[in-house]
Amino acid sequence: MKKGWEYKKLGEVATFSRGLTYSKNDEVDFSDKVVLRSNNIDLSSGKLDFSELKYLSDDFFIPDDKKLKKGSLFICMSNGSKAHLGKVAYVDKNYGFAFGGFMGQITPIKECNGNYLFFALNSPYYKDYIKSLSEGANINNLKIKDLENFIIPVPSLPEQQAIVSRLDAAFAEIDKLKTNAEKQLNEARALFQAALTESMEPKEGWEEKKLKDIGQTQTGTTPSKNDKDNYGDYIPFIRPSEVNYDGKGNLQYDSEMKLSQKGLLRGRLFSAHSILMVCIGATISKVGYCEQDVSCNQQINVLTPKKDNYKFVYYGMSSKAFKDKVIKEGTSAQATLPIINKGKWENLLLYIPPYATQCSIVAILDELSAKVKQLETNYEQTLSECDTLKQAMLREIFE
Repeated sequence: MKKGWEYKKLGEVATFSRGLTYSKNDEVDFSDKVVLRSNNIDLSSGKLDFSELKYLSDDFFIPDDKKLKKGSLFICMSNGSKAHLGKVAYVDKNYGFAFGGFMGQITPIKECNGNYLFFALNSPYYKDYIKSLSEGANINNLKIKDLENFIIPVPSLPEQQAIVSRLDAAFAEIDKLKTNAEKQLNEARALFQAALTESMEPKEGWEEKKLKDIGQTQTGTTPSKNDKDNYGDYIPFIRPSEVNYDGKGNLQYDSEMKLSQKGLLRGRLFSAHSILMVCIGATISKVGYCEQDVSCNQQINVLTPKKDNYKFVYYGMSSKAFKDKVIKEGTSAQATLPIINKGKWENLLLYIPPYATQCSIVAILDELSAKVKQLETNYEQTLSECDTLKQAMLREIFE
């Protein structure tokens, strides 16, 4: 116990209130009445996020105690993901926004600084406490009583304010490191995209080819249960979420769902160096290539090049110009989701240069892609180190 500090239950220094109950019938496309939900708290930063708002009808009554107040904390009381359970954001002004039924508001009393309380409820000590409350398999909600029993150190109000000022300054410097790392990564990604666009611009001597003339085109399939027996040589089964293109040029394989080569449906085993593209849904035109034999489901179209450099074809299909073609052909007023069938897809055009030129372009793009990948690794490491440093500072104060 730090000298001169008291340790109190959270319920002794703050009051709690649960959110607003409403139904789907009360929701409208737009109004002056906003209700905030779990997605309005950014998990990583603990800040309010207004990028996606929910609106209630103008005649819906919202009591004052269901509106967020300046100086209070907005907390997630229930969520399908335990990672979001207990996350908090500091309310920096009176927005007049309501908060939903799965959420809550913590209002500090006069002897407790709201920003100080925000830091306390972002400390490792608090996170461990929330984790202990939700250890059961189906426990995805918090009880006010349990939160009220959380113990926090309560120094004098001037000392709380001094701690907030010190942490604000330190966290701002740490966030600068994140911002600089993100800037470098975004600049590298922009450079890669510019190089990709310029490299795929058709030039004299380039040949216009349909995908089906470049190689074999197929659509994936989902094998029956009888085809999933675990024997023979294992290969990855790819779903749309595992088709990954973000400048790395690779696929993320599903390591858990494996199919034996002998058990695959005939004609649905795709050889190494095939290019996979999502052909339906929100991620239509998402593209990747495989370095080994794979199978995939029917939401993915596959091109296996015959003679051309598969990496060049992959880069061509990942260019904005080609992806725009896929999206345009897949958009239909009659379809709920964008979808491009194999017949349309395999007739889309790519411009293909001589083989030697393909290899030269691939070498340049591979080098740039490798730099992007390294910066992505550096960025993730910076984020991790910055978060670790913040948590260490919070641990020193609140434990």
